[in-house]
Amino acid sequence: MDLVVPVKPLTKAKSRLRGAADGGIGAPRAHARLAMALLRDTIDAVRATPSVRRLLVVSSDPVVAAELGVFGIDVAPDGPVTGLNPAYERGAALLRATDPAAPVGALQADLPALRPAELDEALTAALAQFASGARRAFVADAEGTGTTLLVAAAGAALDPRFGAGSAQRHEESGARPLTGAWPGLRRDVDTADDLRAATGLGLGGHTAAVLTPVPRCC
Repeated sequence: MDLVVPVKPLTKAKSRLRGAADGGIGAPRAHARLAMALLRDTIDAVRATPSVRRLLVVSSDPVVAAELGVFGIDVAPDGPVTGLNPAYERGAALLRATDPAAPVGALQADLPALRPAELDEALTAALAQFASGARRAFVADAEGTGTTLLVAAAGAALDPRFGAGSAQRHEESGARPLTGAWPGLRRDVDTADDLRAATGLGLGGHTAAVLTPVPRCC
């Protein structure tokens, strides 16, 4: 399985988490470190997943390219059309340019509690769906409305429809939902509440190292 992970410019990513890494101050450098830490923990889990053959990060942020390049991770810049779904489509096209028959997957970049065994089980479940005739499959987020992973069978278009309400849009487009528990895979992080939930599952080392406690409201 080949996976694409897109990354916004670090200073613009995860705007609702601004301040989580520096006690509420929201300094750009501290926020960028948190965004990079979320990405690094996600990528570490991907690279430790047996069923993942290739990983491609799509980002035009030079810091992302430089830091990941040190670890031998391939990074491609965004194409002429920006946005999350075009980034996934570009990554899938680049991967299939060298192996047109490869199954490809689209994974979110903010999964700091992801475990390799979870991702491996989900990808294996997707391949089993493909063997029974499905062409695409997806994993919904913890709330059941978004999508953290979308996978397309060999020769099938990825057709990503990420964004608000993406789980419903992916299912309506013919992708089959995958039903395993996989708490770390389903726990993407957009808000302080998400971050607390991920912390309860067990953060990866990069995120834990940059994080200050998120204060509880009310």
